[in-house]
Amino acid sequence: MLKISDLKVSYGGIEAVKGVSLEVPKNHIVTLIGANGAGKSTILRSIMGLVKADSGDILLDGQSIMGVSTNQIVSSGISLVPEGRRIFPNLTVLENIKIGAYLRKDDLASDIEWVYNLFPILKSRHWQMAGTLSGGEQQMLAVARALMSKPKVLMMDEPSLGLAPLVIRDIFEIIKTIHQEGMTILLIEQNANLALKCADYGYVLETGNIILEGTGIGLLHNEKIQEAYLGKKK
Repeated sequence: MLKISDLKVSYGGIEAVKGVSLEVPKNHIVTLIGANGAGKSTILRSIMGLVKADSGDILLDGQSIMGVSTNQIVSSGISLVPEGRRIFPNLTVLENIKIGAYLRKDDLASDIEWVYNLFPILKSRHWQMAGTLSGGEQQMLAVARALMSKPKVLMMDEPSLGLAPLVIRDIFEIIKTIHQEGMTILLIEQNANLALKCADYGYVLETGNIILEGTGIGLLHNEKIQEAYLGKKK
């Protein structure tokens, strides 16, 4: 469904992504793990057209989306839940949700009800200013907003960042639920243990290069991954 081929991205002459290739098959969860500064967020921003790539290609359903506008990319079926949530604090929960459908011209009622069923707390607080929600509730709102564009591929950038352990567990349960409903997901997550447990396939990024790939379970039991990302010693 989503395929990246030999993607290279530079910032100020410094190569941040060095020829990365990866695939996100339909109805799969694929995770990209790695340390801070490895280039993970840059890859997602490149897919969304927010960062211009130096070379390579990005294909959705076999069609290149390189060089097209972010609005066109959203319309083609890709949505991003950004790092840090980036909700609109001075708008209500419902207004934030509707912003996710800013390119749509059809009726939103059934999809609003769908995200309310996924996140009942948002329905009960639809009138509330988004900035007054807890961190976990804001993350739920960011996911709900992204889903309102009716994406084929949902990309999530560090959804557990800054959240309490119990809230993180809830967020990953939501990820699994969305996936079970047929959503294809590309997940960036520093909690490698949780990411690999829920992912069908994973890639390990180090200083702009893919150094390892395999099934989520396979990487979870890889000694190098356990030592580098899961805090386990030989």
